[in-house]
Amino acid sequence: MGVGPLPEPWPHDPRLDPELLAEGDRRNVVDRYRYWSVEAIRDDLDTSRFPFHVAIENWEHDLNIGTVVRNANAFGASAVHIVGKRRWNRRGAMVTDRYQHVVHHPSIEDLLNWCGSEGVPLVGIDNLDGSVPLETYSLPERCVLLFGQEGPGLSSAAHQACDAVCSIAMFGSTRSINAGVASGIAMHAWVTTHALDRIVEA
Repeated sequence: MGVGPLPEPWPHDPRLDPELLAEGDRRNVVDRYRYWSVEAIRDDLDTSRFPFHVAIENWEHDLNIGTVVRNANAFGASAVHIVGKRRWNRRGAMVTDRYQHVVHHPSIEDLLNWCGSEGVPLVGIDNLDGSVPLETYSLPERCVLLFGQEGPGLSSAAHQACDAVCSIAMFGSTRSINAGVASGIAMHAWVTTHALDRIVEA
């Protein structure tokens, strides 16, 4: 994976990382970001991030958080909000947390206050009684998609704080899917609703 050292003379571009130019770039990044520094990539992504955010509860050190962060990077989310414990296992993020804004909230109430100050609705994703099918729900362009933990799903406090809760249709024997998979499905649903023009351009 990646590319080897870039032969000299090197381009005069402040976005390029001299160490990567000299040693090669083996990171899992798209070709346009080859040899760019982490800061340059993050700054460039900031010019095109979508106006939706992602949040996940972290009361029991959920191992799915890394996958949620990686999905948020892949689908262009503005930021990931981690609710509960500050520490989380970054292994599943595959270093994408370096390019993604990650915000900590000690409680659901703190996240809700942030949503209120920003004027964005909180949309839970969970297969709970009374939930609305994600497949038929029109996700707001500006919103926070909130996911619970593996097993218990959204906490009671989180459920009550949501403006709406959407379920993901399933057709097998299992009653739930993990937050990492659910986050990818929900973010893709947002993209197909609000960013079809970006998909066509790509």
